[in-house]
Amino acid sequence: MIVAVGLDLVELGRIRRAMQSNPKRFVKRVFHPDELTELQGRIDLVPGLAARFAAKEAFQKVWPTSFGWKDVWVAKEGKKPVLRFAPELAQAMEQQGLRAHLSLTHARGQAAAVVVLERL
Repeated sequence: MIVAVGLDLVELGRIRRAMQSNPKRFVKRVFHPDELTELQGRIDLVPGLAARFAAKEAFQKVWPTSFGWKDVWVAKEGKKPVLRFAPELAQAMEQQGLRAHLSLTHARGQAAAVVVLERL
């Protein structure tokens, strides 16, 4: 059963500006190391970072309490993006019988993420 749907749209320019003003601080504060590893080797990190930023925001829209930026991150299972969670959040999801589904996209100027929260 679907419990909630979260959607977030991020302008690539917003992420690009954050990267230009203080790249190490922004990246270190917002993104999990696994996300950064996944993006290594890309010519332009901004679309991937923006999509991951949108995923965190989309999940926040379906989750009832606040969490830290690095408590939720995007990983890959094959080519499919999936959400991973810090232990406390993962435990809460498991206890409530919840699973999060994720879809990411980006175009020339924007990135978006949709999170569907399902009760198993």
